[in-house]
Amino acid sequence: MSFVFKIIEKEHINLVVPLVRKLNKNTVSDEVLKQRFSEMVTQNYECAVIYDNDKLIGVCGLWFCTRHYSGKSIEADHVFIDDGYRGKGLGKQFFDWIYSYALSKGCETAELNTYVNNYPSHKFYHNEDFRILGYHFLKKL
Repeated sequence: MSFVFKIIEKEHINLVVPLVRKLNKNTVSDEVLKQRFSEMVTQNYECAVIYDNDKLIGVCGLWFCTRHYSGKSIEADHVFIDDGYRGKGLGKQFFDWIYSYALSKGCETAELNTYVNNYPSHKFYHNEDFRILGYHFLKKL
């Protein structure tokens, strides 16, 4: 297998919608996802992807900002690797690529949120030396 890690071009952002749909099964429609992604790419957002030859198999949104407690930071968002590619060290390779990319952009820290009941991700992120600092709250307005 020949994996390629890269930042997807803004004009191709909708290619990630099927993978993000698998992560967030029934939360919003494809149309809403496409509208939100078209807005996100105009902000401090980039999207890293994994290709196995011509097949898109992984996605990770990347938000860039400076925070008072962590300095210039990259925040991984909606991380997803297709089921058939899990458990083979690909997530570790992907995050190593992301860390290198973040360092090249001057980031000092990496942050992320994960769903409370996504236990396999918790183990992975602990193994990547992420530490829990707090809770993420959401209120619909």
